[in-house]
Amino acid sequence: MHKSEIDIITLGCSKNLVDAERVMRRLEVAGYTCVHDSANPKGEIAIINTCGFIGDAKEESINMILEMVERKKHRQLRQLYVMGCLSQRYMQELTSEIPEVDGWYGKFGYDNLIDRLTQSISLLSKESAVLGTCAPYERTITTPGHYTYIKISEGCNRFCSYCAIPLITGRHQSRPMDEILSEVQWMVTQGVKEFNVIAQDLSSYGLDIYHEHRLAELIDRMALIEGVKWIRLHYAYPTDFPFDILPVMAKHPNVCKYMDIALQHCTDHMLSLMRRHITAAEQDALLDCIRREVPGITLRTTLMVGHPGETEEDFEALKAWVRKQRFDRMGAFAYSDEEGTYANKHYKDDIPQEIKDRRLDELMLIQEQIAAEKSEQKVGTVRRVIIDRTEGDYFIGRTEADSPEVDCEVLIKGDSKKTEAMRVGEFYDIKITGYEGVDLYGEADRPSKAR
Repeated sequence: MHKSEIDIITLGCSKNLVDAERVMRRLEVAGYTCVHDSANPKGEIAIINTCGFIGDAKEESINMILEMVERKKHRQLRQLYVMGCLSQRYMQELTSEIPEVDGWYGKFGYDNLIDRLTQSISLLSKESAVLGTCAPYERTITTPGHYTYIKISEGCNRFCSYCAIPLITGRHQSRPMDEILSEVQWMVTQGVKEFNVIAQDLSSYGLDIYHEHRLAELIDRMALIEGVKWIRLHYAYPTDFPFDILPVMAKHPNVCKYMDIALQHCTDHMLSLMRRHITAAEQDALLDCIRREVPGITLRTTLMVGHPGETEEDFEALKAWVRKQRFDRMGAFAYSDEEGTYANKHYKDDIPQEIKDRRLDELMLIQEQIAAEKSEQKVGTVRRVIIDRTEGDYFIGRTEADSPEVDCEVLIKGDSKKTEAMRVGEFYDIKITGYEGVDLYGEADRPSKAR
């Protein structure tokens, strides 16, 4: 074990990652050495940042906690702390069931965890281990240094039938715009070029503190900050969509023509059962408007199968709709009955798991074919690509149509004179030469020169 070294393990979404990075920064200022997601934890203290969204995520979090408990029993770990969504949701139950954990902290309670750890540190003098020497938004960047995530709000007011997020995070709370812009400016000084803007509900940004939609103004001002090369938007909500964001996306070359907007389903029957507060016609009109106002935009969505009440007719309509809409990126998941949600209280989870799995497989097979056709259409075109890493003989990068972690990548062979000078974190013009699955292959369009 390494004394005064803390292993921080983050599970779940990029919003959790942002929280972990803030914790790391403040602990490092206080004198600790923090290691994130180590394959071989060696610190005497571990912090697990948990996810509690759906069954699989909860199981993964519990398994990780139990794994660290075993390390503690074998004296490979001195202290174990748990924070995040799972502990926020099940604090009382977990405290009694897993007493080996030294402290449980919710999603918004990590200030208390930081206070506890910084008060006990013995390596530094009391005067040097004082919080407040970094701005609240400062973070230790755990992603590759050229891209990061910017969380602009917490919580959600939508209360969709199936979703436990509002039960965990509470009501929607926007961050002040000036604080977000200060964070972006600071991140630019740290070398960040690409900013993935995230929230549970981007569409509601500003409504609580400014009493009007302010997403468009935020992104417009963010795009004007020198050094911001890419801005990408994640998790818009279709109901009460802020249409004024579209001309901002069309106007700024550094705002990626990309939007992640979870739609879940397509029939009035299912949208009503899911409590989405939108009709099928309104949803289709929204998609038409987005594509018309931002030509060439990449649309990513998430759909759900197996929600209580979904008939075979609903599912066949969903398949036909996916074929018609031809989303550039699409994920899907089977309904998970989550305690405390509207669906859990008012519906019966009566669709067998094998039917859910069959529907999920069928839907994703359709999308795989659409994705392959779209990849084929890109062969021969030249795309601007940012290089994320090297892997074997390849440089691995992404276009503006590809968000980190979840979308496809571009593989560029590194053995020619055109590509040998490529650098991670720089942009290059890449000619697409082929594809395999969802990933593209390419070569430098000219002797490599970053733009």
